[in-house]
Amino acid sequence: MNIDQSAGDSRPFVEVVAGIILMPDQSFLMASRPPGKVYAGYWEFPGGKVEPGESPRAALDRELREELGITPTRADPWLVRTHSYAHARVRIRFFRVTRWEGTPLPREGQGLSWHPPGPPVLEPMLPANGPVLRALNLPDRYAITGADLVGEPHALLGIHQALQQGVKLFQVREKSFSPARLRQFAAQVIDLAHTAGAKVLINSDPATAEACGADGVHLDSRRLMAMTKRPDLMLCAASCHTSQELEHAQKLNLDFVVWGPIKATLSHPEQAGRGWEAFAEALVGHDNLPVYAIGGLTPADLAEAREYGAQGIAGIRGLALS
Repeated sequence: MNIDQSAGDSRPFVEVVAGIILMPDQSFLMASRPPGKVYAGYWEFPGGKVEPGESPRAALDRELREELGITPTRADPWLVRTHSYAHARVRIRFFRVTRWEGTPLPREGQGLSWHPPGPPVLEPMLPANGPVLRALNLPDRYAITGADLVGEPHALLGIHQALQQGVKLFQVREKSFSPARLRQFAAQVIDLAHTAGAKVLINSDPATAEACGADGVHLDSRRLMAMTKRPDLMLCAASCHTSQELEHAQKLNLDFVVWGPIKATLSHPEQAGRGWEAFAEALVGHDNLPVYAIGGLTPADLAEAREYGAQGIAGIRGLALS
């Protein structure tokens, strides 16, 4: 989304930071806006305006110190959202704060509430936070099947192992399968995943994903760019390689995207890895959906992925699938 001031729009454009303060069980802290402020009583993530000449990270540290009396020691950049309110247009940079010094206390008369993962229960909620709350329900690993590479029995065994290791999101990606074989294999994957409380997307068209009984669809870049509206499915994701594709996925309001390759891979040895700096650069200049990094990654890369703004990592190999 373009962040420049729209022609004829007299509302100020405000740069804001917000901290998603996360406990190990993924509970997160919400704060209600104190009396006297715009939208007083509404719930939001703690944070505030970026001062002139101040970096977003410095602003986050200052705001959390002023509002809560804590100092972040691990704060990873995450989502960027632009939202239009009646009084202003705001661009919010969200950080996931997983380590801090001090105990969060309401230093400005605001209400505080720790919220468990799941559907929001605090009302009223600032509307800009809706997509962020949905993204918090996404896991940090997105496992992709490779039955056409290793065979169906071995792939199903890998899915079972991945489920035992806590993987909760899968993509069935079998480009060489016939429609009948894809439906048969997908049914087995979905049965395994749903028994363990995990979700499955089908890399195909929305009609095929729905016919398979999947939780959603994963669009390749060609199908993504042909779409004019979001498919009517619970989860919708896409593979992106360019800024144009990222922006189109954002326009369609998809749930997340996959971007890469970060490193060279065995499945696509002809493609050189693009690296973490290119990954971070791809997210600059527009709002971004949750983005999974892909390409030669293992769980050992997860912490670094988050440092560069990733939702998590995706892959065929390295996530217990082969």
